[in-house]
Amino acid sequence: MNFLTDNYQDIRDGVKALCAQFPAEYHRKVDEEKAYPEAFVDALTKEGWMAALIPEEYGGSGLGLIEASVIMEEINRAGGNSGACHGQMYNMNTLVRHGSEEQRQKYLPRIASGELRLQSMGVTEPTTGTDTTKIKTTAVKKDGRYVINGQKVWISRVQHSDFMILLARTTPLAEVKKKSDGLSIFLVDIKEAMKTGMEVKPIPNMVNHETNELFFDNLEIPEENLIGEEGKGFKYILTGLNAERALIAAECIGDGYWFTDKVTAYVKERQVFGRPIGMNQGVQFPIAEAFIEVEAANLMRYKACALYDAGQPCGAEANMAKYLAAKASWEAANACIQFHGGFGFANEYDVERKFRETRLYQVAPISTNLILSFVAEHILGMPRSF
Repeated sequence: MNFLTDNYQDIRDGVKALCAQFPAEYHRKVDEEKAYPEAFVDALTKEGWMAALIPEEYGGSGLGLIEASVIMEEINRAGGNSGACHGQMYNMNTLVRHGSEEQRQKYLPRIASGELRLQSMGVTEPTTGTDTTKIKTTAVKKDGRYVINGQKVWISRVQHSDFMILLARTTPLAEVKKKSDGLSIFLVDIKEAMKTGMEVKPIPNMVNHETNELFFDNLEIPEENLIGEEGKGFKYILTGLNAERALIAAECIGDGYWFTDKVTAYVKERQVFGRPIGMNQGVQFPIAEAFIEVEAANLMRYKACALYDAGQPCGAEANMAKYLAAKASWEAANACIQFHGGFGFANEYDVERKFRETRLYQVAPISTNLILSFVAEHILGMPRSF
């Protein structure tokens, strides 16, 4: 697992060239209109970047999570927002690793070609948050179908995806030996579900990140849409969650480099009292510190991805990578907006847009405090705090 050497320049160059076709003005307009970057996502799909994790026999590139993370990083480093499309990356391995051969044959080639999008994952609920084993959405098997009832929240890209991976409880919590047992995952046809028992309510928010509240009222889905074995869904969903955290880390690293590049160029040119403000240590040090933290987070990102690709346990590394990268990008964002002064708040500089985008990752997909409690309990052996 040689994660200390970046051997992915060809991927970086390819993604960078594509991103150059969608300059800052494009992303600024999408943000202002609260729109979805359809043209950008379609271009990524057409050039094969969104099929990176799909095996070659199903029409994909057969790459690993490291390569996928580089793609996400470069999008953010170029000034875009991978949040519009990263779901297809971290959801993919759940289907690839745990789906049946019939499911893989049926869906993966169509996802690879862009005919279908698998961008959404339904796990979080209003009253359980990260306490996933306590989810209340149920799936009851009846006459060759599963009947879904319940509610989800903060479910992103539902309106721009064809399928969603959904986690529901198939065995009541009171009837299982381990609280993580009795959960199952399903592949849900979103457009069909919206006609037959799933209601979607958009949640306006401070970032142009399409996200929703979902309500399930006796939604029936075919039995063959169960992924893997019934009751083992919690284990399966971790495949997606660990990938998600490592990919989010890469996106934050891309943001961190964007902010440090942007502010470094600005402070070299900005003249105050007859000298560039970049000559002042009070300006230099916060930027340098943020850059150092981005570089350190980058190493943990590669370690987490390398472990994931090797099939090794990587929960701790994925969580720590996400923590370090989110912290580093936020520090870089603060330095960038601070030293741009008033211009940092002007839309035309794009700093305020990226500032809002990277702030999300202090909270989602898992908050920094929950990562700290995970490390304290599961790595350092301290008593459980909740």
